[in-house]
Amino acid sequence: MIREPWFWRSHSISAKIIANALSPVAGLYDLGQRMRWRTTRPIAPDAPIICVGNASLGGVGKTPFALALFDLLQNAGLSCQFLTRGYGGSELGPLMVNPGKHNHSQTGDEALLLARRGPVWVSRNRSAGAQAASNEGAGAIIMDDGFQNPTVEKSFSILLLDAADPGGNGRVFPAGPLREPIARAQARADLTILVGPDETTAQNAASQFKTSFAAWLEPIDAPPAQRVVAFSGIGKPDKFFDMLKNNGFELADAVSFPDHHPFTDQNLAALQKRAAQKGAPLITTEKDSARLPLEIQREILVFPVRMRINQPTLLTEMILTAIDRRSDLRDKSLR
Repeated sequence: MIREPWFWRSHSISAKIIANALSPVAGLYDLGQRMRWRTTRPIAPDAPIICVGNASLGGVGKTPFALALFDLLQNAGLSCQFLTRGYGGSELGPLMVNPGKHNHSQTGDEALLLARRGPVWVSRNRSAGAQAASNEGAGAIIMDDGFQNPTVEKSFSILLLDAADPGGNGRVFPAGPLREPIARAQARADLTILVGPDETTAQNAASQFKTSFAAWLEPIDAPPAQRVVAFSGIGKPDKFFDMLKNNGFELADAVSFPDHHPFTDQNLAALQKRAAQKGAPLITTEKDSARLPLEIQREILVFPVRMRINQPTLLTEMILTAIDRRSDLRDKSLR
């Protein structure tokens, strides 16, 4: 994925001129989305689908949220499996990810992160992947992304919004960062959750969007705070850099790459040279680390995070209720 254009988050006159010029293309993109929803008949796999998605392009925290949701549902007695498109990978699937066998160039980095927690299926065809997971005994399928995909019937859809900047300039791609208008996405979601850099920011944003659900990232088993050279190729690298600073790290330098960037030998050599010049170790995210060669991973600090949800019990209850309702409807249809 390319870096976000500057005008997506700007409200200047020049930004509005560019966005207005792209509005006809954005209109066609949105029309295509709406027509696809109207003409596609979703397939209902045997296992219920819990979809974690967003209304914008990247950088909201879908994968950390999916991991947190996995723990909640597993603790509630559901045997869960993940389903992801495998963005950045070559495998079409359906394929169950084996972290000891597959690498990021095959499955994408997100699939490898999810596979550290539980079974993961990579599939460009979401319905085929969902049925494969069902056939392997999934009690529930957590779909990382796919909120805009109409081919699979969801039992429960969770919409994540960035607490700091939910929709940028409010325009649909390519005029803005939105995959679809936020209001339309909210109308289709069973639950909207505001994701912020900390609990206070997330809670305040949630109240503005008339939802009581908020989530935020916090470090877990992080290395000691120190002077570092940070680098990242996630949706919004600045979020990572800010989190480091908020946790006591001093950034001798910060290097951004496009989302899902495949780090080359030249990239890594340049980073190592910069770290040597600054006299500070390199540090990156777990997601970025998954795209590094194993021998390089051992040399670079990683800053792990986890997603915290303000009302985990209520969220779990809402999902279990939706799954029970789906089961009752299926039973009635078979009579």
